[in-house]
Order: sequence, then structure tokens, then C-alpha cells
Amino acid sequence: MRALVTRGEPGLRLVDIPEPTTPPGHVKVRVLRAGICGTDLHIDAWDAWAQSAVTPGLTVGHEFCGEIVEVGEGVTDYEVGQLMSGEGHVVCGHCRNCRAGRRHLCIRTSNLGVQRDGAFAEYVVLPAANVWMHPGVTAASATPEQLDVFGIYDPFGNAVHTALKFPVIGEDVLVTGAGPIGLMAAMVARHAGARHIVVTDIAPARLQLAESLGFRAVDTSATDLHEVQRELGMTEGFDVALELSGAPSALVGIIENLNFGGRIAMLGLPSRPIEIDFGKVVSHMLTIQGIYGREMFETWYAMAAMAQTGLDVSPVITDRFASSEWEAAFERARSGAAGKVVLDFTEGS
Repeated sequence: MRALVTRGEPGLRLVDIPEPTTPPGHVKVRVLRAGICGTDLHIDAWDAWAQSAVTPGLTVGHEFCGEIVEVGEGVTDYEVGQLMSGEGHVVCGHCRNCRAGRRHLCIRTSNLGVQRDGAFAEYVVLPAANVWMHPGVTAASATPEQLDVFGIYDPFGNAVHTALKFPVIGEDVLVTGAGPIGLMAAMVARHAGARHIVVTDIAPARLQLAESLGFRAVDTSATDLHEVQRELGMTEGFDVALELSGAPSALVGIIENLNFGGRIAMLGLPSRPIEIDFGKVVSHMLTIQGIYGREMFETWYAMAAMAQTGLDVSPVITDRFASSEWEAAFERARSGAAGKVVLDFTEGS
């Protein structure tokens, strides 16, 4: 089968590799859609992080949906032909957190497309426990747009986990980072009943996309957030902040614009240590909560419920490429001018 692999140097390679077998307790999936993530861009660049985390020869990719084509011994809950998305964090099941039902905190998590072969391939194998079904629809009956969205349930879940970490009903919410996850987090907060939602970034294309989705978009390199608060009639600062940019300056700016008792859900991974005013964190009784991945599987239930009640995140998907055009797709994703970029494995593979 054809797969995108890393060779331990800059640039992925599209190569022929053996089709994977299906061990007991696992399912084999024909990949239909796969989203390009920042993690994939790091591996493609073979930067310092990728060199420390990824073994050369690995098949990349962790955001995907597909059709089950084979079930391993002992799998009774799923069958061939079902449409699914994959939870990319494979947990041990035996550590304290796993045994307590906190699988998202497993200390031995193995990540699809990072520590184990991933989904930028014709087929991928994963534990049956990591399957999320899409009932009532099949690969044949789903629309291309549905498949696109199913293919990004992984980052959609990141957005849901972040946006719903703290109550947002009636709250004023600041979202830093107008990338795909930031925009989906803003959409989740709006769907959940937030009052004012302000989305910040410095990239014009992303700010324009945020505006097209109906959000107050602010270029923080040109506009002071205190002025935006005054425009909106806010008198006490933001109640909840969702940090999704990873920019060190974003967390500093958040702390300067939060109300007393404000809460910060932080998904963005900083590229370097951040120096912040912990005196203000203490005196203002702020809460900073790190977010990683999705709660398994409470977050998945929440995102499915919101999709069923009208939340449509498809506008964040701005580009779809045939899998054979992966180089152009990666270039587009790397440009910063796109929203979510999706690879279509049903075309030109």
C-alpha cells in the first residue's frame, strides 16, 4: 500500500509498504479522509522535536476517518463496513489513571502517527477501543462534506475539551489563536451559550476567516484588548480564556485582560518558557488549566451531541487535496493562509 513516511530527514516520502495485519483486539480501516496537523508539519520539517520523538520509517498522520475493512480476533462491537473516526491516543489500560477511568491522563500514551504507524496511508490499524462510530451513515452514503468533518474529529475534540473545560454560559470568552482549533473552540463556546467572544491572532487570513464566522477578530499587534472590552461594554475583563496559539505573548496578554477569578484553558504548546506575573495569578485568583488531547470518551460524546444539535464546524475546512497531491497540501497548510487542510484518500491515491 502507499503511505507517507518519515525517513529521518526533512521531507516526507510517499512509498510502498506492506499492508498492515490486524492483531487481536484491533481493527483495520480503509482511510477516507485525513487532516494535516501542526504535528505533521513538525515531522515533515524534521525539527528538534521530531528528532526526539519520532522513529524514522514511521507512517505519519493521526486525524482521520475511514471504513472498517477487517476486525481482529476478539472484536465483537464492530463489523466490516462501519464508518468511524479514530482516537489517536492509545493508552496502556493499566496505570493508575487508566484504571480510574482517566484515560486521557495515561502515563504511557502512544500516539498514532508519532510513536506508532498512522493514517496517511491507504490502511491503518488501531485498537478497537479507539474507534468512534458514526451511526446511520456509511462510506457510500456520507457526503464529501460529512467525510471531511469526520476526518477532523480529533482536533474538533481538542477544541471541545478546551472550550468546555470551564462553564461558558453567559460568560465573556477570549480565544487566542485563530487557527482551526481556535476557531472551532470559539464556535463551541458560542454554541454552548457564551456572551461576547473575541478571537485574536496576527495573521490577516486567519483573522478574516474568524470574521467570516461571525466573531470579533482582533489583531493584537495593532489593537489593545482593553479598547475592545470598552467597545463591547465589558467592565470587568474576560471571564474565560482559551489559549490555542502557543505564542508566549498570548498568555501574558490573557492575564492582563482577565477578570478576578478568571479561568484559562491552555492547549497551545509554547515554543519556549513563558515569564508571567504570578503575583497577579495569585492576587486575582486565576486558574490556569493545561489541556492535552480529548477526555476519552466524554469529549467525543459532547462533540457528537453538539453536531447533532446544529454545530457545523465545516467552515474551518478551507482546502481538500487528493492524497496524491500531499506536497501541495502540506505547502498550503504550512503557509498560514489556510484553515484546516484535508487529504482525500478516495481520490488520486
